[in-house]
Amino acid sequence: VQFVESGGGLVQPGGSLRLSCVASGFTFSTTAMSWYRQAPGKEREWVARINWYGYNTNYADSVKGRFTISRNNGKNTLYLQMNSLNPDDTAVYYCNQASPINAWGQGTQVTVSS
Repeated sequence: VQFVESGGGLVQPGGSLRLSCVASGFTFSTTAMSWYRQAPGKEREWVARINWYGYNTNYADSVKGRFTISRNNGKNTLYLQMNSLNPDDTAVYYCNQASPINAWGQGTQVTVSS
C-alpha cells in the first residue's frame, strides 16, 4: 500500500490550494478515504472523509465550509480543495483510508503565512 500526496505549498491567508493523493496497493474504488493533517507540535488529526463512491462526505468542524474532499476512482486519486486558508491550517497533510492503516505517505506541506 502506498500514498503519494502532492499540491502543498506556501499561500497567503485567504488563498486556496488543491491537494492530490495517488493511492496504490489496494482496491481504491471500494475504500472510504480520508485526509489528515499534523501541525507542528501537535498530533495528527482527521480533516475530511469521503465514502467509496463519493456521495457522502464529512468534515472536521475547523474546515467545514472551506474544504472540499473529492475522488476520481478511475485515477486512484483523492483530492482536497482548500479555500479561505488561514494560519491554523498550516500542517503536513496526509491521505489514508478512512480507517487508517499503518502505511502513511510523506505528506505534503501546507504553509499559510503572509
